[in-house]
Amino acid sequence: MSIEVKVPVLPESVSDATIATWHKKAGDAVKRDENLVDLETDKVVLEVPAPVDGVIKEIRQETGATVNSQQVIAIIEEGAVASVSAPATPSAGTAPTSVSTTTTPAPAPAPAATPTASTAISSTSTAVLSPAAQRVATENKVDTATIAGTGRDGRIIKEDVVNAGARPAAAPAAAPAAKPTPGARPEERVTMTRMRAKIAERLMQSKNSIAMLTSFNEVNLAAVSKMRKDLGEQFQKEHGVKLGFMSFFVKATVEALKRHPIVNASVDGNDIIYHGYQDVSIAVSTDKGLVTPVLRNAENMSFADIEKAIADYAKKARDGKLTLDDLQGGTFTITNGGTFGSLLSTPIVNPPQSAILGMHTIKERAVVENGQVIAAPMMYIAISYDHRIIDGKDAVLFLVDIKNQLENPQRMLLGL
Repeated sequence: MSIEVKVPVLPESVSDATIATWHKKAGDAVKRDENLVDLETDKVVLEVPAPVDGVIKEIRQETGATVNSQQVIAIIEEGAVASVSAPATPSAGTAPTSVSTTTTPAPAPAPAATPTASTAISSTSTAVLSPAAQRVATENKVDTATIAGTGRDGRIIKEDVVNAGARPAAAPAAAPAAKPTPGARPEERVTMTRMRAKIAERLMQSKNSIAMLTSFNEVNLAAVSKMRKDLGEQFQKEHGVKLGFMSFFVKATVEALKRHPIVNASVDGNDIIYHGYQDVSIAVSTDKGLVTPVLRNAENMSFADIEKAIADYAKKARDGKLTLDDLQGGTFTITNGGTFGSLLSTPIVNPPQSAILGMHTIKERAVVENGQVIAAPMMYIAISYDHRIIDGKDAVLFLVDIKNQLENPQRMLLGL
C-alpha cells in the first residue's frame, strides 16, 4: 500500500517551510520513525519521520523547494523491500553454448571505486547526522564513519563531529591543489537560511516600528559571586545542575517586572496589553542564528527550575531540537553578550515585546565602597525599550531595581 509523507501541521505564525536536506532517496528502504527529511522554517528545523516501514517510491519535492502544511512530499510503499540486483541465471533447459572441458575462469570483478572525501562523508552521515553535524562534517571534511553518536537513538550530533575533528576523512591521491594566485580576492555568495532571513526581517521591523532607547547601569556582583561560591556545590548536589548567574538575573527581572508592569507590556495598534504573567525569553546562540526559547510563568519558578530549563534549552538548541512551542510568546527578553566577552552593547527589542535586558561580561574594576577603593566584579547592564509606552523614568527605575536585588540577593529571596 502506498503511504503519503506530508509536511507536519505548521502553526499559524509559520506560513511555509523549505526542504533543507533529504536523508533518503527514491528506492531506499526506511524504518518507521526514521528521519526522512529536514524542513527549515523561520524559527526551527523540523524533522519528518517515516510513518511506516517500507521503500521510498517517489520524492515529490526536492531540496530547496518551498512547501506548505500537509503538502505531500514523498510516497512510501509500505512493507516493500529495496531491490537488490542479482547475477543473471540461465533459463531452465537452455543448452550450454560450448562443451569444452576446459573451463575459462570468469574475469575478476573490477575493484570498487574509492569514494572521494566528500562522497564518503555524505554517504556515511546523511542517515544518522543532525543537520548541524552534517554541515560541520562537510565543511571540515571530517570522516563520520567511525564516530559514535551520543544523540537520541545513536544519532551523531554537532559535538560528536567537533570532538572527532582530528580525524579528517581520507582523500584519494591527487595532484596537489593549485596555490592561490598572489593578490587574489576570493568571494563566495551564499543564500541566507530562512532563519537568518527572518532574523534580519524582525530586526528591521524593530528598528523601523519602535521608538527605541537604551539606558545603562552597572552592578556589583560580589554578593552573588559569594553566594555561588558558598552554596554552589551544595546546590548542584541537591538539584543536579550548576548554580549560574542567569537564574539570579531571571529572578531579579521577574520581581522588577511585577513592580514595573509597563515594562512587561506590549503595543497592539492603539492598545497597550498588560500581561499578568512573566514569560521570560532567554536569547540562545546557535549555528543558524539567535533564538529565544521562553521560560513560561517564570514568576513561579525556583532557582533550580530556571537553571534546569535553561540547560535543557541550551542542549536542545545545540542539537537542533527546539520546537516552535519552545519559541512562541515571551513578554520580556534577557540576552547575555558577556558569554562572548561583550563589555557593553545596546540590545534590540524583540517585537511585539517592549523591552530587553542586556547582560555583559564581568570585569574586576576599582570601585569605592565605604570610602575605600576596592576591586569588585562589575557588570554593565542595559535595557533597551519602546519609548512609545515606556518612559525613561520607568526604564531607569526598572534597571535600578534589578541592580539593588543583585547587589543584595537576599531581597529577591524575600520578594523585596
